Amino acid sequence: MTVDSAAALPPAVSFDLSDWTELELTGPDRAKFLHNFCTNDIKALPTGRGCQAFVANVQGKLLAHLFVYAGQETLHLFAAPGLSEKLIKHLSRYQINEEVAFQDATAAHRRLFVAGPKAPQALAALGIAVATLPESGLISGPPETGILQIFRNDFLRLPGYLVAGALASIEAFAGELAEVGVVPAGRDMFEGLRITAGFPLFGVDITDANLAQEANLTAEAISFRKGCYLGQEPIARIDALGHVNQQIRVLHLSLGPVPTAGTEVLADSPEGPSIGRITSAALHPSGHEIVALALMKRHHDTAGLSVKVAGPNGCLIGQVYGPA
Repeated sequence: MTVDSAAALPPAVSFDLSDWTELELTGPDRAKFLHNFCTNDIKALPTGRGCQAFVANVQGKLLAHLFVYAGQETLHLFAAPGLSEKLIKHLSRYQINEEVAFQDATAAHRRLFVAGPKAPQALAALGIAVATLPESGLISGPPETGILQIFRNDFLRLPGYLVAGALASIEAFAGELAEVGVVPAGRDMFEGLRITAGFPLFGVDITDANLAQEANLTAEAISFRKGCYLGQEPIARIDALGHVNQQIRVLHLSLGPVPTAGTEVLADSPEGPSIGRITSAALHPSGHEIVALALMKRHHDTAGLSVKVAGPNGCLIGQVYGPA
């Protein structure tokens, strides 16, 4: 029996994601250009909306996972920490005559992520109306606050809002959030929620050794109707084949020492063959179980499958959960 993440949380929490990559693409060809080098339909994004996407190489292997938002004159890209130089270098090499410019905004902006069942009410108390902001929507911040944008993002499977602005503005905003009951939270809680939600972080759970579909974000991040893009052929072949040989899955495990990345996942049987490998693990925010992301082999990635993970104090017993 899994524990409900929302029930284990304060009504709203905030996480400092200032180490995450933030890029800005400007110029009249920005959407057409990025469309050709990622897996989702960027040209179809209306102003004020966003999507997830992968950047892949010609073999269909991953170079990055992105959240892309279409502003009035800018495409805002967010990715895992440390990817700015890699992404700009990769995209720039294909720029020929397109009118597009790349700006690394990672250091210039600070990012707070506000999440939880009562996150909309907390932001409303500070004059930021997000109750009707759809998933993957964005709005400009109130001019008097110095906040630049608010990006709706429910990747933790909770109402979530990425708030970006200048350092001084976000520092002041963090204090205001605390005054309306938003609890600052740290990396341990973030990891517990991220893993429970089944969200793989590039560079941790998925790398350039992985095919796009192995991330188990196909429905969210890959369009099979958008036409050609770099890496499209092998990704389409996998779709036609109907499966990959391994895929990210969530494991819920009994309490014990948190397994380290690389720990083998075994079948819950006497012989216990290896059926997967943990990529990240954390204590669930409730404190009642361990959650892990694991690359599980085909035929061993079915929800409900019993597994075990060897540890220093014996085996942790658990089950495979989704996301489906």
